[in-house]
Amino acid sequence: MKHVINTENAPVPIGPYNQAITSGHLLFTSGQIPINPTTGEMVPGGIREQTIQVLENLKSVIEAAGSTLDDVIKTTVFLTDMADFPELNTLYAEYFGEDNAPARSTIQVAALPKGALVEIEGIAKV
Repeated sequence: MKHVINTENAPVPIGPYNQAITSGHLLFTSGQIPINPTTGEMVPGGIREQTIQVLENLKSVIEAAGSTLDDVIKTTVFLTDMADFPELNTLYAEYFGEDNAPARSTIQVAALPKGALVEIEGIAKV
């Protein structure tokens, strides 16, 4: 059985998908890009500003399911430029810490929706 998770504290999906789905004791989030949920617009700035917004969006979706960032088991990070990895890594550690950080894959991609520099999806326990 699956349950749909959507919150006004994260961007409205830009396609035929939901922000997250729970199945059993797991939460699967859709990839979050740096859209401000209040304005519906991409945040201005570079990788730092975009990564912060993406992590805030991811946090909002996870919290809407009754979980926290401490419950995240695995993330997948998509970057359009691996040169941005050090900055992403610094910010990621601020949100997840290092001792309890989830497993993670980071992949460079040719492009992301709406010209985003970063997208992150996650799996968490609920």
